[in-house]
Amino acid sequence: MLLPAWEMRVYGLLAVGSHLYAFYEAHQVSRKYEAAMDRKFGLEPGTLFQGFKKDPMDFEWSYWIEWGRERILWLLAGHLLVSQVSRLLVEKYKPWCLMVYGMAACWLLLGIKGFAVILLHATISFAVAQFQLSLLTWLCSLILLSTLRIPAVEEAKRKWYDTENEYYLLLFTVSVRCLFCTSFSLEYCWHGPAQKSSHSFLWMLAYVFYYPMFHNGPLMNFDEFSKQMRRQEAFSLKTNLSILIVGIIRIFFWWCLAELMIHLMYIHALYSSVPPLEAASYWALGGLALAQVLFFYVKYLVLYGVPALLLQMDGLKPPALPCCVSLMHSFTKMWRSFDVGLHRFLVRYIYVPMGGSQSSLLGTLFSTALTFAFVSYWHGGQSYLWYWGALNWLGVIVENGVKRILSISPIQDLIERFFSPRIRRRLHAVLASVSTSMLILSNLIFLGGNHVGKIYWNRIFMEGWPWATLTVLGFLYCYSHVGIEWEQTNAVH
Repeated sequence: MLLPAWEMRVYGLLAVGSHLYAFYEAHQVSRKYEAAMDRKFGLEPGTLFQGFKKDPMDFEWSYWIEWGRERILWLLAGHLLVSQVSRLLVEKYKPWCLMVYGMAACWLLLGIKGFAVILLHATISFAVAQFQLSLLTWLCSLILLSTLRIPAVEEAKRKWYDTENEYYLLLFTVSVRCLFCTSFSLEYCWHGPAQKSSHSFLWMLAYVFYYPMFHNGPLMNFDEFSKQMRRQEAFSLKTNLSILIVGIIRIFFWWCLAELMIHLMYIHALYSSVPPLEAASYWALGGLALAQVLFFYVKYLVLYGVPALLLQMDGLKPPALPCCVSLMHSFTKMWRSFDVGLHRFLVRYIYVPMGGSQSSLLGTLFSTALTFAFVSYWHGGQSYLWYWGALNWLGVIVENGVKRILSISPIQDLIERFFSPRIRRRLHAVLASVSTSMLILSNLIFLGGNHVGKIYWNRIFMEGWPWATLTVLGFLYCYSHVGIEWEQTNAVH
């Protein structure tokens, strides 16, 4: 530990204490506007926590929990059964058993037309990959992705289903499948003729229709998937059973925590209504912001935790689950540690091929911009997503720019000469607090839209200057110290 233990304890206590008090204020403002939110959005009666109403306004959480409860969890249980039986009896044919099961589950859930759309996407991607031109493959992928946003095509697909929820399931599934098809096709382009047998159309189907990652991810690049799926390991039913039980208990805890948050704080309902945000105290505003980003984190511990558990049961190593957002102190760290699978995809297939950090300054700026442009477009391409992407691009560029400047030999020598390691660490936390404030703002735009970002910018940085702004940065300074210490401790271990 670089800093004195007492100093780190103070930062830790201030970080935890500010979280708890901010959540209390967010809870109080939720109670204050409960009747208004109920009339406007229809709060749901609390089932898990009696005496409290539940905020149903997070579409993604409500949507996947409903689908999971009705059908997806049962289909995942079926996958688990097929997987364990095939590992026990026919390990060699496990990929094909799981492929057939995934195709059957897709047919059952999305219907023959939905299944045909995904199969068509895979077939077209494989056919274009035969030319072994990365640019052509990317062009094909972007065209296929763009078909999801053509009004006439959208309307035609809607008619296939009785409800909007069924149509959205197809939309979300195809969006994620586009990334899987892109990964396979680019790996096909980059591998020589000797390796083509491991990149056959059959392997593409096994990858695309692998059910645990089918509807919502997480993302695993094809070569990683293929190598792990081919690897035959000793199968232990007892070990797998213990992994399953511990995993279920952990996921159940995360689910309870997410449900508790939306019973105690009406985060999403309040974010959908401007007047309460404009009238809320600074502590309540901060509490809602922290609750919003932490709920997003816990939500993805559940949504990625379920497929990650099944990947483990299948003998695969899933991408790491998201890192706690309260420990994030930079844009770069956030992108590396939250959605690890998506980050690997972006780096391998966009950032590095376009030059990445090894190219000139303009090349780095361009490859980073292209990466964030793709992410914004893939998420839907709405105006708030472009603002979110631009803020993240700017944040990553500024952080790396400052890092490069400080690593120049003469400047590094001056810093080491005039500043002790402890002073350097504190200055690092000062810079990180500014970066974290912009990171939170960008995430609020992503999760709440442009209007939420504008309210926070005006309240905290314009109307609240200097005291509200400096207070926020002061608490973020404490969070940054905790995050930096956590990161360095983990790096050592």
